[in-house]
This record gives sequence, structure tokens and C-alpha cells, in this order.
Amino acid sequence: MKNEWVDTLAGSVRVKVRGKGIERLINACVRQGMAVWNVKKHSADTVTFFIRLSDVKQLRHIARKSGCKLSFVGRTGLPFFWRRVWRNSGFWLGLLVFLAGVFLLSNVVWNIDIEGATPETEHQIVRELKRMGVERGAFQFLLDDPETLQKKLTERIRDITWVGVEWKGTSLHFQVVEKEIPEPKQPLPPRHLVAKKEAVVADLFVEEGQPLVSVNDYVQKGQLLVSGIIGAEGRTKFVPANGKVFGETWYKSTVVLPLETTFHVLTGKAMARHYIGIGRLSIPVWGWEKPPFSHMVVEREKRPFRFWKWDLPFYYERVIIREAEAVKRSYTWEEAFAEARRIARRELRAKLPEEAAIRGEKVLHQEKENGKVRVELHYEVIENIAVPQPIVQGD
Repeated sequence: MKNEWVDTLAGSVRVKVRGKGIERLINACVRQGMAVWNVKKHSADTVTFFIRLSDVKQLRHIARKSGCKLSFVGRTGLPFFWRRVWRNSGFWLGLLVFLAGVFLLSNVVWNIDIEGATPETEHQIVRELKRMGVERGAFQFLLDDPETLQKKLTERIRDITWVGVEWKGTSLHFQVVEKEIPEPKQPLPPRHLVAKKEAVVADLFVEEGQPLVSVNDYVQKGQLLVSGIIGAEGRTKFVPANGKVFGETWYKSTVVLPLETTFHVLTGKAMARHYIGIGRLSIPVWGWEKPPFSHMVVEREKRPFRFWKWDLPFYYERVIIREAEAVKRSYTWEEAFAEARRIARRELRAKLPEEAAIRGEKVLHQEKENGKVRVELHYEVIENIAVPQPIVQGD
């Protein structure tokens, strides 16, 4: 059976034969193992057919013995295609260089726009961007992604509250929101100060208003602490009560801590791999060696290639493999108990206002169960329990 793929790759020619011994010529070709197909008779002494390019020399030899005249009227297949391409190599090379140039230029940063920033802040942003390699002429796929750029700029420049980063073709746009100077405080409306939770009053500082509680008084949630109504009967006025009432409050915390834990920490060693991909297929272009790490953390970053203003279906991917080291931490009973107390205090501290203070700590219960330490703690905290409550008509 004739293999069309093989014929296309190897090349085939269309032969025109004239003479009286055409049948003998074709039979001789078949006996010699030559493939002959698409035989067409045009007249009594004219026939056309196809043979492989590799059989042309043998056909010429057979034709000399048959007395027929040969002529080649068609050529198909890969060898002839490459011959035509080679004859026009200047054109194809120019087209390839042009497309490569447009492709490279489409993946270069040509413009950086910064909006919403004062000249001083814009200068700081440009300086930080240069430190990160973001400037005109840099290749886009070698830069950090917009989320990373946003995070770094927000951390390094104190004068900005938020910055939006967006790619628009070959331009990188930054939308900056700077920190605003707080406006002067508006006059407060008349109000009381009430307790936000039950407590024992430890101290109070009243700037304005009439205090209704004293030190060591027990108050419940919602109880009036400082009144915004001052003055003698019949000559009262409403004021915005202002001040702080510190009360002793109580918290309970439970911490469960395993005596043995295993976790991974980064050692600082890393290696990078670079890929060119399309869809789910990734082709490595650099970094083929096997990572020498027994434990590792893998980070991936993809960046699409661009042509003019369009994203191409293939992309550049950088894979960073960082070495991680398994660390096993073991506690004795005393160490676990001390660490559980530190964890509980740290968690409580994160919940409390900055001015609050932990005055007392008491262990309610502690036990060891299934390789873990369980500790229940009770805390006495001094914090401001006063919250404003508007004065409504009729108070």
C-alpha cells in the first residue's frame, strides 16, 4: 500500500511518457519495485503517472531501453518545498527578523505612568522602581508581577496608602493613593459614657461630664459611668462627655500545645528553572539539573509573552525551588507549660487595646493528654471600659 506521508516527505514527481512501449515501461517499473500511481492515459501514445523522487534515476535507465520519451510535468513534496524556500531565503529571513523584532519590542517596558502622586512621592516611586529593575527598556517577563510590585512599593514608601499596578500593552500604569492629613476634629455631639462590659472600676480620668462611679465600684455592661448632663437642677446643659474609665476585667484562655512538633524552615539555598509553555505543556529552557534538596518549597511565576498589544497563547514560567529543612522541636512538661502560658498571653495581648495592661494571671487547670499539654488560664486586665452613648431627647 502506498504511504502518502512518506511520499510527501520524500517527494514525488509527475511523469509524462510518449511512445509505443508505454505498457512495457510501466510493467518494467513495477518489476523493479518502483511505486507507480495515478496512471492516466491521455491518448494512444501518451500517459502520465506519479513516481517517487528517489526512483527518477532508475526510471530514466528503464526509459532508454523502452524507446519512450520522458518529461517531468509536476513536482510535489518536502524537498521541493525547501528548495523554493531556499530560493526565497532573503524574504523569509527578513520576515523572521521583523517578527522577532516586533516580538522582543512587544515584551519591553516602553512607558511608566504614575497617577495620583505628588512630585515628591513620584520621585520616590521612580527611585524604588529602578532598584527593583523596573525602568524603560526592561523585559517584562523578567520583572515582578503587579501584585509583588504593589506590595513592595507599599512597604517601602511611607507616604502612600495604596498603589494599583496594571499592565496596558507595553506600558506599566501606577495609580497612587497618598496618605491624607487628618482633618480637624468636628465638634462632638452631646453624649454619655457607659460601660462596654462588667468590671470593677480601677481608675478614672474625666475631662468633661459628670462622673457617676468611683474607684472600686462594680459596674455592669451598659451602666452609665459619666453623664453628659451637667449643672444644677433647672440650669442643666448637655455636653459631650469625654474621658477614660479604667476597670478590672476578666478573660479566660485555653491553650493546647503538643510536646513534639515537626516543621520546615528555609535554609536560604535555592535554584531556578525557566520554561516556555503553552497551555499545560511546559518546555524547559534552562535549569535541567535535579534539585539536590531532600525537602523543598516550590514557587511558580508565569508571565505571558506579548505581540504588539495582544497576549500570546504561550508564556514564560520561572520556578524557584527553595531548600527546606525539617526541624523537630520537643518540649519537656515544664517547657511546654511555660510556652503555653506565653502563647496565651500573646494571643490575649493581640485582642486588647494598646493601652490595656494585664495585671494578674492564674492557672485554672493544667494536664497532659495524648502527647499534648492543655492549660486553662484566667487573666485580670485593666482597660478602658468607657464607650460613648448619644444623648437622646427625654434623657
